[in-house]
Amino acid sequence: MKKRKVLVILSNRLNRLQPPRYIEVECDEKGTVLKEETLKRPPRVPCYDEVWENDDGKTSFSSCTSFKRKYRHPLEKPRK
Repeated sequence: MKKRKVLVILSNRLNRLQPPRYIEVECDEKGTVLKEETLKRPPRVPCYDEVWENDDGKTSFSSCTSFKRKYRHPLEKPRK
């Protein structure tokens, strides 16, 4: 079973002064969330398989209804 490491960025497009929240999610192949961890500061090393963003101003991963996939994000692992 292959696991994917996903970075979720929760931001607010209406209030840019509100700092974004970063959540690290571990999923299996089907997209089932295995582990969820809130990061205290933005990550610096590109070590994620995918990067998702929600800019509706939500404060938790479970309250979000939709995410946008960010392709070629600086924190995404480089493709081989």
